Amino acid sequence: MYQGQTLHLTRLDNQLVELCFDRKDEAVNKFDALTVEELRIACKTIRDSGDVHGLVLTSAKDSFIVGADIFEFTQLFARPESELAAYNLAQNRVFNELAQLPLPTVCAINGLALGGGFEVTLATDFRVLGNAAKVGLPEVGLGIIPGLGGTARLPRLIGSAASIDWITSGKPQTSAAAKQLGAVDEVVDDQAVRQCALAVLAEAVSGQRDWQALRRQRSLSFALDTEQSANAKAAVIARNPLVPAPLLAIELLERSAGLSLAEALNEENRTFAQVAQTQAAQALVQLFINDQYLRKKTRDYAKASRKLSRAAVLGAGIMGGGIAYTSAANGVLTIMKDISQAALDLGMAEAGKLLDKQVSNNRMTQFQAERVLESITPTLTYQGMDKVDVLVEAVVENLAVKKTVLAAVETQVAASTVLTSNTSSLSITEIASALQRPENFVGMHFFNPVPVMPLVEVICGPHTSEQSAATVASYAATLGKTPIVVKDCPGFLVNRILTANVLAFLRLIHDGADYQAVDQAMEAFGWPMGPAYLQDVIGMDTSRHVIDCISQGYGDRMLPGFTHAVELMVTEQRLGQKNGLGFYRYDRDIKGRLVKSVDPDTQALLTRVQPQGRREFSSEEIVERIMLPMLIEAARALEEGICESAIEIDMALILGVGFPRPVGGALKYADWLGLPALVARCDHYTALGGLYQVTPQMREMASNNLKFYS
Repeated sequence: MYQGQTLHLTRLDNQLVELCFDRKDEAVNKFDALTVEELRIACKTIRDSGDVHGLVLTSAKDSFIVGADIFEFTQLFARPESELAAYNLAQNRVFNELAQLPLPTVCAINGLALGGGFEVTLATDFRVLGNAAKVGLPEVGLGIIPGLGGTARLPRLIGSAASIDWITSGKPQTSAAAKQLGAVDEVVDDQAVRQCALAVLAEAVSGQRDWQALRRQRSLSFALDTEQSANAKAAVIARNPLVPAPLLAIELLERSAGLSLAEALNEENRTFAQVAQTQAAQALVQLFINDQYLRKKTRDYAKASRKLSRAAVLGAGIMGGGIAYTSAANGVLTIMKDISQAALDLGMAEAGKLLDKQVSNNRMTQFQAERVLESITPTLTYQGMDKVDVLVEAVVENLAVKKTVLAAVETQVAASTVLTSNTSSLSITEIASALQRPENFVGMHFFNPVPVMPLVEVICGPHTSEQSAATVASYAATLGKTPIVVKDCPGFLVNRILTANVLAFLRLIHDGADYQAVDQAMEAFGWPMGPAYLQDVIGMDTSRHVIDCISQGYGDRMLPGFTHAVELMVTEQRLGQKNGLGFYRYDRDIKGRLVKSVDPDTQALLTRVQPQGRREFSSEEIVERIMLPMLIEAARALEEGICESAIEIDMALILGVGFPRPVGGALKYADWLGLPALVARCDHYTALGGLYQVTPQMREMASNNLKFYS
């Protein structure tokens, strides 16, 4: 009857028709503009034929439909709200045409039916679900709400309370949960889904199932559980106040409860367009696209990589043990070498402790943990080093020591072995000067704690070969990390940008700000912890070392020019969590966990680095003064080619330092503010020094109203 690129219509016996979603040349079905248009054509074909008595919807893929094509959202959401509402209304009309066909409709759901893929099933009269299949509305994860009838049709099936839970959590629901609540009519073995759907359709055609009565019932209003709704609103605000979509979804259901289905669909359409314009939606959609971009780059690195089966870690202890554990736990045979037996013992103990935690959390069996530990070979010699494909040096953060140990181990490994140095601040170019094969040398900056933090910076010196960089990036991906390839510069990428943030914080304190007010403002902005608390976690001595190393690399622009709070804390031996006293005080509870509290002496101490005394700052000014230098430094890194793309810079900040996801990263945030407004605000603060000085390229972008994400 009809053959499209994403679906086709086929006549069956007894004047039934099958609409099968089967996107050509792709592994999954998704709802994009083409699919919606072909669904419109299919519905018109069925209606015009005049001789169809029933319709079954199926999928030829392993999953029914996995959701919308998120890549269409960026341009779509850039439209004015009225245009977006009109576009979405046109898509909704197609779903309504399906729902209003003058014949019974049944959906056979296999695998996953998510987002628009679930919403199209809600537009049919009956749903049959496979045992292993899942359905759901995950849109809130992108900062949006269902926009193709989900908020209007779902509560008419399962009630308002369950609908609010499904929509605001975004979690896929099991077949058992869906059946219990009435979201689906039948649950059967996965192999029998189509057969059962045809049987249900036959019953509807014969009148055994009254599909017309169901449609009349579902077109009416639904009852609202007001108490549950109020509780849910409080919960979503507490859970993530920076993403308005869950709250707006609940408020939409509250408004829709007394409306007819048609009125509720119109209200959903209006709200969808409104939510899509929010900062969180724009940011989270871009982050989804960014994640896909990084996944593709990782696949490309794997293709260009040398073979990886054996690794070595040079330097044991806590850091070396953590790297060796991460390597071995991901299937790579790993040698761990040190010159000290005590350090080796500590490294193996650290690996064992991490494995015990995996076993206690039921992520690994005891047998698996033992096999992982056996795949780590501790050694005081170079035995076996000639067989490793990649070596990670993790000795003390000292340039001379690193150059010495890497030059020595280079003579013990194969000519093809890629050497890496785990460093957070030392020059990769300078370390490489000690090596005979600098093309085989790459920086590899793990973030602490190694087993937990998802980012690894892969740092290329001027002589690093593309294959060596690809090999290390592929190795990082094998360890379950996200590799970001950067060029060598002081601080590399993340610490360079973070240092601008820290210096801005220290200048705020110098100018009289209350450190607690600063932390509160930045945490309200979305940071997992404020900058004062972060210094305590890092350790004041470590932070001072990083600030000194990186700021000296950028001259006057980053040199503080005043005695700052971190220097004062080090002088006073207030090192942060490591000795229980920093900006805050830290004590152990009965379970041995650190508990943060306000130290009454901190504010008086800080007056020694506040020459003008105390001063109040608004939350808005605090956020501006701390965030603007980060945005400028991120833009500088992009201009200098430290990273290839704005995507990689933003993802490195999100994965490496917890940059607020609903803001989207430094450069996405700059786009949200708009370059003209950003430059104007930076100019407002130029008296504070070079941290706030924008580049000529940023001014040119502002004059042309350009964006970092074009």
